[in-house]
Amino acid sequence: MNMQNLMAQAQKMQRDMQKKKEEIDNTLFTGNSEMVEVVFNGKKEMVSIKIKGEIASEDMEILEDMIVLASKEATTKIDKEIEEKMGSLGGLGGLF
Repeated sequence: MNMQNLMAQAQKMQRDMQKKKEEIDNTLFTGNSEMVEVVFNGKKEMVSIKIKGEIASEDMEILEDMIVLASKEATTKIDKEIEEKMGSLGGLGGLF
């Protein structure tokens, strides 16, 4: 394999990685708990949060915990998507 072919393959891999990263960044991931639904984009930025039902002041601590749980679920989904799409590119997926 000559150097020119190697460079072409590296450039193609770079374009493929960028395309997959953009797909992930533009995908919305939803996390749910009993009282909360959160939506994150693939950059792990919260896009929206919905509180389900009425919340009494004494339930606020529970609600806060539910937000954390829903957020963890959404970010776990993002990590899984990154691994699935970028994993085929070897250790380079860790760059994102």
